[in-house]
Amino acid sequence: MGSECQIHSTSGIGAIKKRGFEEGFFVQETGKRNGAFGADKFGLKNLKGVHWNLGAAQLYQHSLSAGEAKLSADGALCADTGEFTGRSPKDKFTVRDATTDKKMWWAGNQSITAEQFETIYADFLKHAEGMTLFAQDLNGGADPTFQIKTRVFTELAWHSLFIRTLLRRPEQSELAGFEPELTIIDLPSFRADPKRHGVRSENVVAIDFTRRIVLIGGSYYAGEMKKSVFTTLNFYLPARGVMPMHCSANVGPAGDSAIFFGLSGTGKTTLSADPKRTLIGDDEHGWGSDGIFNFEGGCYAKCIKLSEEAEPEIYAASKRFGAVLENVVLDEFTRAPDWDDGSKTENTRSAYPLEFIPNASRTGRAGHPKNVVMLAADAFGVLPPIARLSPAQAMYHFLSGYTAKVAGTERGLGNEPQPEFSTCFGSPFLPLDPSVYGNMLRALIAKHNVDCWLVNTGWTGGKFGTGSRMPIKVTRTLLTAALDGSLRNVEFRTDKYFGFEVPMALPGVPSDILDPVNTWKDKVEFGKTARALVGMFQKNFAKFEAKVDADVRAAAPEVKLAAE
Repeated sequence: MGSECQIHSTSGIGAIKKRGFEEGFFVQETGKRNGAFGADKFGLKNLKGVHWNLGAAQLYQHSLSAGEAKLSADGALCADTGEFTGRSPKDKFTVRDATTDKKMWWAGNQSITAEQFETIYADFLKHAEGMTLFAQDLNGGADPTFQIKTRVFTELAWHSLFIRTLLRRPEQSELAGFEPELTIIDLPSFRADPKRHGVRSENVVAIDFTRRIVLIGGSYYAGEMKKSVFTTLNFYLPARGVMPMHCSANVGPAGDSAIFFGLSGTGKTTLSADPKRTLIGDDEHGWGSDGIFNFEGGCYAKCIKLSEEAEPEIYAASKRFGAVLENVVLDEFTRAPDWDDGSKTENTRSAYPLEFIPNASRTGRAGHPKNVVMLAADAFGVLPPIARLSPAQAMYHFLSGYTAKVAGTERGLGNEPQPEFSTCFGSPFLPLDPSVYGNMLRALIAKHNVDCWLVNTGWTGGKFGTGSRMPIKVTRTLLTAALDGSLRNVEFRTDKYFGFEVPMALPGVPSDILDPVNTWKDKVEFGKTARALVGMFQKNFAKFEAKVDADVRAAAPEVKLAAE
């Protein structure tokens, strides 16, 4: 199996016609790659073809001609993901071996044996035979010192466009020497066999950290690919002194960067896309000795009820060639997106290159943060719109990772809001014990004298169904004051339920909204709801109490302080 290739022109695309992996079998290849690192290096054989590192226009053409997606009126590529409209954490498995046995956080991760992984791997390779695959050579991480070179094979052209958009693209000149450190193969049409493969269902994400391989099958949801890269970086980077974070980030004109932790739907993407600040990234970053850096090269925005007025940058980015829309309903005749239609899912998404945001950073890097913001969409209507946290309180709320789900966003939810505690604001992506990340954050906050804030982007005036969503203008005004330092100078009160500090007044913000009880008509019901939420925090944090210092335990909300 030599690596010699004969390159010729086919419809303007560089093409490679190469002797295949079995005598007499030919693989049709197009695009540019390292001739010494073809698909055979991964074990793929008897393929019909491989399209290497194609650009957006070429991938559009392949996707539309294959009927994978539709073209929106604005030029975006719009695809449906079928049964799975989000990640499936219960179908994610990691090989338990010498690399992971003592290191992995097994309380939050599911294991398979090396033998079971090998069976899945062999079946993936067999399933791919006869296919034409799309391959992208990409980087996870804007800092060259810590990035991971990632090769992604996909069955679908639109998945190739998606991951090309979300990760960082090397220069064309680098492709000839690209040697992957992580390989992902994404075959939505593959169906796992629970008995044969040791998994839960036909859907599977299988990770082997020793061999640095990720196998994704059974789901057409493209987000599984990007989160697999994030999970991998979460595994390797802490040992190198870098804290991986599920957060967005931006930086002000004076170089004052800020990071925004939050679960899906809490506003990470929206609030970091600030026209007065430069966007570093919307979802995944690392924090090391030189500051912060983006893991990605694109954004993946939740776009249900997207509007030009509330989110002008995201709205404009989603209405142009190169954007990839997931599960967005298009008008049958005009092909215009209906951003308000959640009939397929509330988790409609728009993926677009970072450069689609006018004030986005080209380097994906910035100095050490001056502010850390933790976002919670509190559907119980108890948390204030903003609160200042001590370092111990910051670690408490980081390990808690609170938000709340509401009826209609997921199957099985009743009429009442349901709390969601996802430790470190990213439990499904944490290979290591949460205390590893929590201790790193606490040390970084102390070393760089960072201000920490908890922001409620959820409900005010009552819980979901009674109150209303926190006005985005209020949130932006408070955040601006926090980031420019002016919020430090106002008078604060101590919240009797949670113990953090809450501003008493700020120009441009209605005073009543700063104290949640004042927005509720039924003050007694507010007290009951607040005490119930405090109890939820306490119950959730019990599993961390043995691993944190006394001051962090003391930062917990106390029901007895809230007695009426």
